[in-house]
Amino acid sequence: MAPWTGTAATTRLQEPLTKVLGEAKNKDRYAKLGLGTVGDLLRYYPRRYGEPGTMTDLSSLVVGEHVTVMARVVKTSVRTMASRGGAMLQAVVTDGTHDLSLTFFAKSVGALRGHEFKLRPGLTGLFTGIVSEYQRTRQLTHPDYFFLGVDTENEETARARASRIIPIYPANAAIPSWKIARCVSVVLDPLTPQDVPDPIPQEIRRRRHLVDLHQAYLDIHQPQDLDQVARGIRRMRYEEAFVLQTALAQRRSRASQLEAVSRPLLLADGDRPSILHDFDAALPFTLTAGQRAVGQEIAEDLSSTRPMQRLLQGEVGSGKTVVALRAMLQVVDAGGQAALLAPTEVLAAQHARTLTTLLGDLAAGGLLGGASHGTRVALLTGSQNAKDRKQNLLDAASGAAGIVVGTHALFSAGVQFAELGLVVVDEQHRFGVEQRDALRAKAAKVPHLLVMTATPIPRTVAMTVFGDLETSTLREIPSGRAGVVTHVVPAGKPSWMNRTWSRVRDEIASGRQAYVVCARITADDGGADDVDLDGSDIESEDDTAGTTAPGRTTRPLRAVYEVAEELRNHPALAGVRIGILHGQLPPAEKEATMAAFTAGQIDLLVSTTVIEVGVDVPRATAMVVLDADRFGLSQLHQLRGRVGRGDHAGICLLVSAIPEEELLPVGASPAAFEAASPASQRLATLAGTADGFELAAADISLRREGDVLGSAQSGRSSSLRLLRVAKDGTVIEAAREDASEIVDRDPELADHPVLREAIAERLPQERAEFLERT
Repeated sequence: MAPWTGTAATTRLQEPLTKVLGEAKNKDRYAKLGLGTVGDLLRYYPRRYGEPGTMTDLSSLVVGEHVTVMARVVKTSVRTMASRGGAMLQAVVTDGTHDLSLTFFAKSVGALRGHEFKLRPGLTGLFTGIVSEYQRTRQLTHPDYFFLGVDTENEETARARASRIIPIYPANAAIPSWKIARCVSVVLDPLTPQDVPDPIPQEIRRRRHLVDLHQAYLDIHQPQDLDQVARGIRRMRYEEAFVLQTALAQRRSRASQLEAVSRPLLLADGDRPSILHDFDAALPFTLTAGQRAVGQEIAEDLSSTRPMQRLLQGEVGSGKTVVALRAMLQVVDAGGQAALLAPTEVLAAQHARTLTTLLGDLAAGGLLGGASHGTRVALLTGSQNAKDRKQNLLDAASGAAGIVVGTHALFSAGVQFAELGLVVVDEQHRFGVEQRDALRAKAAKVPHLLVMTATPIPRTVAMTVFGDLETSTLREIPSGRAGVVTHVVPAGKPSWMNRTWSRVRDEIASGRQAYVVCARITADDGGADDVDLDGSDIESEDDTAGTTAPGRTTRPLRAVYEVAEELRNHPALAGVRIGILHGQLPPAEKEATMAAFTAGQIDLLVSTTVIEVGVDVPRATAMVVLDADRFGLSQLHQLRGRVGRGDHAGICLLVSAIPEEELLPVGASPAAFEAASPASQRLATLAGTADGFELAAADISLRREGDVLGSAQSGRSSSLRLLRVAKDGTVIEAAREDASEIVDRDPELADHPVLREAIAERLPQERAEFLERT
């Protein structure tokens, strides 16, 4: 490797890695690990650490994994192969109890002598490769290897390596762990503390008892013991939280400087008629205590000249739509308009129908039969016919429509508002901060903002991903909801599947309706449609970027069209009216299908997850989710929330390809739970509770941080690599406090250039979506 060729201290971390290492020709192999600069490499942390004399448990290896193991050579033998020609070397390594074979092939015995000489019995080393199995024996074929205390430059280095713990990095076939360690040494050894600008101010490091950044790199990459590792990780976890919280504090600070139009509540006994007052008086149900409390918080925010920035989260079916509608009516009463942004055309149309139904004659302002002081609900989507679109654009621009519902079409240049006073974003995880701000920019003054999500969010996650918003929570389910019972059904048991379809028929025969959810549209579409099947690789711990997770199967997923055809011919469902819905249907057909299902003209809807959020059909009481083990926990909970929304109890049947003997029973012991597959854990968790907040916490514990925080925070480009959002609440709280203090004194970070640069470098998509639930 080439000697260090860095220039100014401030640019050393930005030096191209291939230039520093003198390996320009190997640029691609570093790029595959997400490594482009010296700074990237120093933030590429070891996956684990091996202690001298501590071997890897070879019995834990999974076929298909790319692994790096520490073991001792037991024996080595070379022989010619009479049957196929050439030669083969076989070595056996051990952890002291279990063995692993190493196999090498060559054209001649002589070509294997080098391996035979190096793989001497008694030597301890690191061996890396993909685990396979031959004649019931686990093996690595043509593994790379490195011997501790032997493959080093000199005796002094050998003794040093042999006496300290060994960092083991996430690696791939092109760059094994020990080569990554060597590269780290090349770039880290010449650095001094002055070469490594620290984004955490010294006063905060002192207060929080944190080492500086240079020492943290040494602690993590070249530790003498595990205490040093813990010290370095503690510092880097805090830094990750601090940089993100500072960015969020800046957003809060900038928002506080903006001015909005106050939209106070119109007094019910005033001279002007109030749409909100009349709406409340006509409601056929009583608002829950939670709805009233959250409504009061929102009403006070809307009355302020500081723009509201509030997150409304709630359990599935907790009545967020009514709360949002009351906020919109308060703004309309005060002379403004409200825009409701939905992620899909199906959901936008559903919202428009729901709001119009709830408002009754109050939604027909200026029309025959409408209330004299009413307003209108306009729907804008990208696929509307020209006539409807023209009328709705006119209603929005003139102010005749006090409420405008739409999809991304609301962002288009042709959409104008008379006086936009409130933006409501439904299912915020489907939109980025930049998108919601683009809609707010259509107002003369900054409109108020209400963000809604039906995915309950634990406090630590809310602080991390929605840290620029105040949070309101709805936990209480309105009275009259009968609830949902959930069962797991093994797909491999024909008798169970027949009973599943008979159970669906029972519901339909009683005058109710059902959903069947599939992951794909057609059997040959090559992948999932409206679903990110995160279930199968949540627990991947392989050392190879981009490899298939251990245990992931390639079984075909059930598809909408094949399932619909199968059910049309199933004896238990004879005469049942079956409809199809998925995201690739023409918009008019989607709208017509959903309207028919809502009207009860379709008994059973075979659909992708396009019905996941917002769809409200009170007569729907049964749901069958096929390939349920391949869906995420949060998504399954959202799907389940589509049934049991009326007077009758719902039933959700989760059909899984997991063998019956591997399925966890509800209430399984902690030991059995830990031993089960992640998919079994998710299904048992969902069947065991209907509490969305419990499920949200469980979901996070089963996920990687990148899955929790979404595409802008996932993968090796993530700014969160060590921070555990589910577990590091204390760290996040402390970082939030320190970040707020810094931003209060220095809003634009003029006196903290390193921190400012860290935000720009690590959060280039800070204005893009932070949370993407699946």
